[in-house]
Amino acid sequence: MKSYIEAIRANRNLTFQEMEGVAGLLFDERTDEKKIASFLKSLAQKGETADEVAALASVMSSHAIRPEFPEGSYIDNCGTGGDGSNSFNISTASAFVMAASGVCVAKHGNRKISSAAGSHDVLEELGMRNDLTLSETTAMMEQTGIAFLFAPNVHPKMKRIGEIRRRIGSPTIFNLVGPLTNPVPLYSQYTGINRKEFVMEYASVLNMLGRKRAVVVAGAGGLDEATLAGRNTLVLADRGDLIPFTLTAEDVGLEPANVEAIRGGDAAHNATIIRSIMDGQRGPQFDTVVFNAGIGLFTEGIVRTVQEGVRLAEDSILAGRAKRKLEEVAAFCEQCSNKVVTS
Repeated sequence: MKSYIEAIRANRNLTFQEMEGVAGLLFDERTDEKKIASFLKSLAQKGETADEVAALASVMSSHAIRPEFPEGSYIDNCGTGGDGSNSFNISTASAFVMAASGVCVAKHGNRKISSAAGSHDVLEELGMRNDLTLSETTAMMEQTGIAFLFAPNVHPKMKRIGEIRRRIGSPTIFNLVGPLTNPVPLYSQYTGINRKEFVMEYASVLNMLGRKRAVVVAGAGGLDEATLAGRNTLVLADRGDLIPFTLTAEDVGLEPANVEAIRGGDAAHNATIIRSIMDGQRGPQFDTVVFNAGIGLFTEGIVRTVQEGVRLAEDSILAGRAKRKLEEVAAFCEQCSNKVVTS
């Protein structure tokens, strides 16, 4: 590990093969934790490359535990996090809206690491469980069209890395790699990063990993979600082609708003925000969710434009379908809990 740390500190990018070697050391219980932390912090300071991200994602995915979902087209909308914005859990809310709009969502996520509330922290507040078995997770997808994959359950080798990341307390390459390691074979993916200069490279990683369609966004205001605060930078990866484009709120018929309007808090506070959105309470929080859900629906290809996706997402909320989807998933989790209690 020492030679790799020295190379990184000398500002040298690692090759795909070198990063595969590093990944083997990162997941090796015998590797000193201080050296792992030193490598991760040094790499973040240098700045990760597409090859480094893709190699680590490839090795991490090879160790994942895979649920046996039925054949079909699945999408994930997990972002990288780590943007320091303290926004509420936008992608989690958007996942319910997308599922209510007719796509199958395999949402990959974790507890908070470098944010106030991770996706699974807020999901617990919304009545979900993160300890479902693989068969229960498969049943959730079959019955509701959405499933939540708790990263520690499907990436057992990440336990020690997760503890190191928490001690570091700032974004590392694992923020970038996390959304790329969903154990479900994805047809499409909508994801966000908070590094505008890395959007094209991140889209190229998704191509390398076999996504048929993907959209990467760097949100206005430095978020890893599309925001209402200005011009968002995006790249569409479509069967090998990389197509850059930009979007503002006005482009899709929404009102602009600054990022302070989507500030969140702890898991309980963010769950309250999500419930209010599902109840149809209009405002910047609602608009941010339909904006991102609309891009996700465009990514999956069930609408021709993002604006069509935004209109479909709005209808899914205002017609009550998104709220029913949330309630349906919560009821499924409660049913699983009752089985555990009575068995």
